[in-house]
Amino acid sequence: MPVKLEIAKLRKSKEVKEMLHPLVREWFFSKFKEFSLPQLYGVMPIWERKNILISAPTGGTKTLTAFLSILNYLVSLSAKEELEDKIYAVYCSPLRALSNDIYVNLVEPLSEIEKIAKRKGVKLQKIRVSLRTGDTSTAERQKMLKSCPHILVTTPETLAIILNAKKFSEKLGAVEFVIVDEIHALANKRGVHLSLSLERLEEMSIIKPVRIGLSATIAPLEEIAKFLVGIGNDEKRKCLTADVEFEKKIDVKVLTPVSDLIDTTGLEIHSSLYKLIDKLIQEHKTTLIFTNTRSATERVIHHLKEMFPKKYLEEIGAHHSSLSREYRFNIEERLRKGKLKVVVTSTSLELGIDIGYIGLVILLGSPKSTARALQRIGRAGHKLHDVAEGRFIVLDRDDLVECSVMKKEIVERKIDKIQIPKNCLDVLSQQIYGMAIYKIWNIKDMYGLIKKSYCYSSLSYEDFLSVISYLSGEYALEHKNVYGKIWYDPETKMIGKKGKLARVIYMTNIGTIPDESYVSVVIAKGERRKGEKVGVIDEAFLERLKPGDVFVLGGQKYEFLYTRGMKAYVNSSVYRPPTIPSWFSEMLPLSFDLALEISRFRGLIEEKLKNKKSRREIEGFIKKFCYVDDKVAEKIFSYLQLQEKYLGLPSNKKIIVENYKSDKDYFIFHALFGRKVNDALSRGIAYLLGQVGGRDIEIGINDNGFYVCGEKISGNRIKKVLNFLNSGNLREVLEEAIERTELFNRRFRHNAVRSLMILRTYKGRRKSAGKQQLRSGFVLGAVRKISREFPILKETRREILEDVMDLSNAKKVLDWLQEGKIKVEFKKTSLPSPFSLNLIMQGRADLIKIEDKIEFLKRIYKLIQKQINK
Repeated sequence: MPVKLEIAKLRKSKEVKEMLHPLVREWFFSKFKEFSLPQLYGVMPIWERKNILISAPTGGTKTLTAFLSILNYLVSLSAKEELEDKIYAVYCSPLRALSNDIYVNLVEPLSEIEKIAKRKGVKLQKIRVSLRTGDTSTAERQKMLKSCPHILVTTPETLAIILNAKKFSEKLGAVEFVIVDEIHALANKRGVHLSLSLERLEEMSIIKPVRIGLSATIAPLEEIAKFLVGIGNDEKRKCLTADVEFEKKIDVKVLTPVSDLIDTTGLEIHSSLYKLIDKLIQEHKTTLIFTNTRSATERVIHHLKEMFPKKYLEEIGAHHSSLSREYRFNIEERLRKGKLKVVVTSTSLELGIDIGYIGLVILLGSPKSTARALQRIGRAGHKLHDVAEGRFIVLDRDDLVECSVMKKEIVERKIDKIQIPKNCLDVLSQQIYGMAIYKIWNIKDMYGLIKKSYCYSSLSYEDFLSVISYLSGEYALEHKNVYGKIWYDPETKMIGKKGKLARVIYMTNIGTIPDESYVSVVIAKGERRKGEKVGVIDEAFLERLKPGDVFVLGGQKYEFLYTRGMKAYVNSSVYRPPTIPSWFSEMLPLSFDLALEISRFRGLIEEKLKNKKSRREIEGFIKKFCYVDDKVAEKIFSYLQLQEKYLGLPSNKKIIVENYKSDKDYFIFHALFGRKVNDALSRGIAYLLGQVGGRDIEIGINDNGFYVCGEKISGNRIKKVLNFLNSGNLREVLEEAIERTELFNRRFRHNAVRSLMILRTYKGRRKSAGKQQLRSGFVLGAVRKISREFPILKETRREILEDVMDLSNAKKVLDWLQEGKIKVEFKKTSLPSPFSLNLIMQGRADLIKIEDKIEFLKRIYKLIQKQINK
C-alpha cells in the first residue's frame, strides 16, 4: 500500500503559543523572540500525533522543533503528577557525538523549566533524560533499569541492542514518539538496519509511536518520508512533509588563486593558494575548511603552519575519522568555545554537531554533490538568520566548471537525489536473528513485519526463505564453523532461536559498519627482496586493484599480483607507468544529477560556439547561467572553446570516444555521468572486450569519463561491444566481471560479518579484520560450491552493483544510447585532448610533482594550440 503523503501547513504563531504549557511558554520566550519557520510547520502536527519529516538547512532549529511538543507533553503530565515509569520518546541519531550534544541540549531546558516552576510554586515530577550508546558503562545501564528515562537518546546500533535487552525492552512497551535525526546520513546499510528496528519497536509498543524525521536539505522528500514511516495501509502510515525553504541567505563564490590555471608555475599556485586561504581566514572570526581526503586535511594544516608560523600555532586543528575520538571531541569543544581560528576537516564535520559560530566555510575542490555542498556551507552562520558564507577554491579546470554549475544548482535550490539501499539480505539475516531471540514467530507474521519497512517492501518471499534457510543451518556449513542460529518448523510454520548463547552472540556482533584495516604490501619474487614488507595500503584502496595494476607507495612503483589474507603481494621490477592513484579510494563520487547538469551546460556552450556566437556573448551567458564573475566565466570559456576546436565538446547528447596512442592505445570515453556510473559502464565494456579477444585490458575511471586500453583492442571491437551491451544484459555482464575481484572478496567479508556467518566477537574474544578475511576466504569457497544463489553471495553482488556502482543510472545511459538520445562519435588524436588529460594523468599523479605536472600541461596545451592553428 502506498504511504499517504501530505504537505505540512504553516501554522499561526498564536496557535502554537496557546498550545504550550505556561511553564514551557515562559521558558521558550525567555530564550527566543519568536517561533522559527520549522517550528511553525512542525510543532503542532507532532502535538496532534502526526508523523512528519522536516527538511531544513543546517541551523534551522529542527531539533528543538521535534522536542518542543514532547517536552510540552511531559511537562503537562509532570505538573499533574501523571508521569509514568516508562520511555515516552526515543531520539535516534547516527552520530554518537550528536547524541551527546542533544542530551546536553535537553537537560539544560528541563533544568531551566524546573527553576521557573520552583519560582512559581508549581510542583513538577522529575523528567528524566538518559543517553545510551556503545560507550555507556554497565553501572549507567543498571541505573536506567532502576530509574527509567522518559526520553532516551541513542544510536541505531544501540536501539537494536535495547530491543533485545530482556528487562530494558519492557520499558519500550508504550513508546509514544520516535525522532530520527540526520536522516539524510542514513541512506546506507545503517539506515536499512534502523528501518527494521523502527518496525520492531512499533510491533512491541501498545501505542503506535509518532515518527519524526529531521533532515538537512535533501531530495526526494517523498522517498525519505516512506523510509521514515514504512509501508502499510493503516492511518499511522500517513506522513506530513515540511520542506522548509526559508531564506537562510547563502553567499557563495567560486575562486581561483591564480589568474591563469595553465600559464603559471607550481610554486606560484602553491604560494597563491595558501595566501588566499590565509587572507580568507584572517577576514573571519572562525573558518572551517573542507578537503575531500584525510591526507589533504593534514597537508593543508602543515603548509599553513609552515608558511605562517606565527599565525597558526595553537589556533588551528584537524578533524577527520582517522583521529582518536578524544582528539576530535577536544577540537569540537575548542571550536564551541571560540578558541580555534581555523579547523580543517574531510567529511567528519558535515553532520549537525554543534560547533558554535563559524564565520566562513572554505571548500577546497568540489564536494561532488549539491546536497553535500549545502550541508558543508550550512555550517557557517549556524544560527537561524545568519548568512552562510561559502567559498569554493579550485585549482583545476574540470573542478572550475563543476563548482560553477554546482553554484548555479545551490542558488536555484536544485538538490541531487539520494538512493536508499533495498532488500539487503545481510542486514535482514542479522535482524531476523534478533527477532527470533526476542520471541517465537509465525513465519507469515515475521515476513509481514519485515515488508512494512520501506527498505524491504519489495522483498520476495523466495529471498526471505533463503535467509531463513541459511540461518536455520540448511546449507550444512558446520565444517566451516557456520552454525544454525534459529530453528524453523515447516509444519507449524514457527521460528525461534537456537542455543543458550544466542542473545550474547547477537548483542556482541550487532551493527553494520565493517571493521577496516591496513593491508601489508609484500614483495612476491626476486632473490634479494622476496618476502620484504614495503609498506601498507588501506582496504578501500585494495578493493580497486586488479592483477596487473601499478600503484605508487613511498615514491616507488609496484605491480599488484594477488592477496593472501591481509597481505598484498607485488612485483617491484616494474617499468610501466602507474594505473591508479593512491588517493583514489578516498575520492567522493560526483552525483549523477549534477553530472547531467554539467553535461547539459557543455551542450549549451557547444550550440553557441557552433552558431558562431561571439566570445563576449558566450562569456556573458556563462556568467549569468552559473552566477559567476567575469574572471571565472573567461576561464571556463577558454577551456571549453579549446576542447571544442580540438576534438569537439561531449555533452548530454554526445559521447566522444577518443583514440589516442602513446605508450598504450587509449580509447577514452568522454562520458560525464559520475564515477559510480562510469565504473559500471567501463567494467562491462572491458569484460566484453576480454571476451572477444582483448588482452591485458586496463581501465581508468573518473567522474568525467573512463578509458580502456590493452592489446588487440580496436574501434570496431568497441563498436561491437556497444551494440551488444544494453540495459537488459548489463547486470549479467557485471556479475560475471566482478566475481573474481578483490572488490568481491572484501565485500563478501563485510556481508558475512553483518549476516553473522563470521563472528567478530565470540566468548569475549574479538577477531581482527585480518582473521575475519582469512575465515571469509574459506567460507566464500564453500558457499560458491553450494549455490550461486546463496543469500550472502547474492547480497555481495547487489551491494557492488547498486551501492558501490550505480547500476540503475548506468542502465538509463544505455537506454539513451539505444534510443538515439545520446550519439557516439569516434575520433583519433595524436595528442590527448584537454578533457582527457586529468584521466590519463591520474595514475601518474603520485610520481609527478605539481611543478612538473604544470610544465607538462603547458607543453601539451601549446602543442594542441599549434595543431588547431594549422
